[in-house]
Amino acid sequence: MAEQSLPRQTGDAERKPGRVRTIATTILVLASLATLLALGTWQVERLHWKEGLLADIAARRAAPPVPLAEIEAIEKSGGDIEYRRVTVSGTFDHSRERHFFATFEGRTGFYVYTPMTLADGRILLVNRGFVPYEMKEPATRKAGEVIGEQYITGYARSRLAAKPSFAVPDNDPAKNIFYWKDFGVMASSAGLDPSKLVPFFVDADASTKNPGGYPLGGVTQFDLPNSHLQYAVTWYGLAAALIAVVIGMRLRGRSERASRAR
Repeated sequence: MAEQSLPRQTGDAERKPGRVRTIATTILVLASLATLLALGTWQVERLHWKEGLLADIAARRAAPPVPLAEIEAIEKSGGDIEYRRVTVSGTFDHSRERHFFATFEGRTGFYVYTPMTLADGRILLVNRGFVPYEMKEPATRKAGEVIGEQYITGYARSRLAAKPSFAVPDNDPAKNIFYWKDFGVMASSAGLDPSKLVPFFVDADASTKNPGGYPLGGVTQFDLPNSHLQYAVTWYGLAAALIAVVIGMRLRGRSERASRAR
């Protein structure tokens, strides 16, 4: 009796690790599949969000410009002011302009942010446009340092809550070079009174023509990347590939067992 039960015990012991491996592999495959499908679904959701955002931006660009007060009312109510068209008027203080490192139409240079004093005494930071790298200093473009009351049509731009990415360099206020739009530091480094600041930027549009050609208005970027469809296809494709691999391995295993049985 003991000799007859020994082979069954040995067989059970041999099969047990195999079952454990099968269960572990199944759990791993299901977890991987669920992750890939979740990532694909998330990208589809992001795609719908991005398409809605792009449509909203297009509608705002097509709308007529409104007075600054209307944009301020939207901002105070917690609404989204980004890319809304606006008209402003005031006088520039060129001695306090801030320089944002940028490229435009293949050239390296700066966007010039200049404080504009409004009729009520408040101050608005206006992105007047692009100047080439060698024209960073105002003395190289005196013609463009316009005086008197100026009328600007442009786009409202929200202030950033933090640096967009760890890859973006830190700002260098001492050299008046900014790599990201830190509203507070740009204003404080220019010696502006925070109690008088309008809490967002305005980008001058291409209708702004400055003497001497610079700063060159119309630098606002609207071509937001939209790669969510490609990402969704990638994640779903990997999920399909994983399913195909598992099916192939199962069929191969059955074929091998059938061959051994013969």
